[in-house]
Amino acid sequence: MKTIILTVKVLLGSLLFSSLSLAAGGGYPLDRAEVDPTDKASLQRGVRYFQNYCAGCHSTGYQRYERVADDLGIPHDLMMDNLVFDKTAKIGNLMHNSMDPAEAKAWFGVTPPDLTLVSRVRGGPDWLYTYLRTFYEDPSRPYGVNNKVFPDVGMPHALLELQGIQIDTCQDTSPNERDPLTGEKVCGLSVDPQRKGSMTPAEFDQMVYDLVNFLAYSAEPIREQRKRLGIYVFLFLAVFLVFAYLLKREYWKDVYPQSRDNPPTA
Repeated sequence: MKTIILTVKVLLGSLLFSSLSLAAGGGYPLDRAEVDPTDKASLQRGVRYFQNYCAGCHSTGYQRYERVADDLGIPHDLMMDNLVFDKTAKIGNLMHNSMDPAEAKAWFGVTPPDLTLVSRVRGGPDWLYTYLRTFYEDPSRPYGVNNKVFPDVGMPHALLELQGIQIDTCQDTSPNERDPLTGEKVCGLSVDPQRKGSMTPAEFDQMVYDLVNFLAYSAEPIREQRKRLGIYVFLFLAVFLVFAYLLKREYWKDVYPQSRDNPPTA
């Protein structure tokens, strides 16, 4: 009976994991984003990109300017002078934007979501990294762009001036057409040579990585502290195990005086 229950639990867990994976990635292959919360230079660039290109519509309302500045090694005066555009804000304020939610809903059809936890609720950093790099031109959409990871997305391409306009060459050729030598698809997303952005593809990928790295940090600021604390917890448990075993032997000696040499049998 226990075996049957365990098998059912495993099957249900696998089904749930598959469903979440499909929901997160939409079936589009995700690129790896090996985020590093210890890379402060990347995080500093990431918060700069977020404040310049994302904070106009999105908030990270569960973060405070002071906490971000302290964690990322940014002096408070530099944070307020260069990365906080609401001049009425204080260093201890939450990182809200100044957009009115009702007006935002009227403009976009839905209020832009808070992004504090987006890397945890939207399929992880890999999903975000791929999503931000797979906008492409689609004249049928209200903002003229669509997205491979999030089809029919209602968001404009906020990083358009940096990346340029990507076109989906699979619309002109068969999506299953492959190179006879390499076996790779001959179509995909590519920046239109006539409408390039201000960054090269490599620079844009690095910029997106820095932005995703910051959002991953924002979703779990104490990740590295928690990992360090975990090491001390295991060390404590290891030492405690020694004393617990010695105490157990002492009590066992009183119950079964001969147990050390002749342990009782069942």
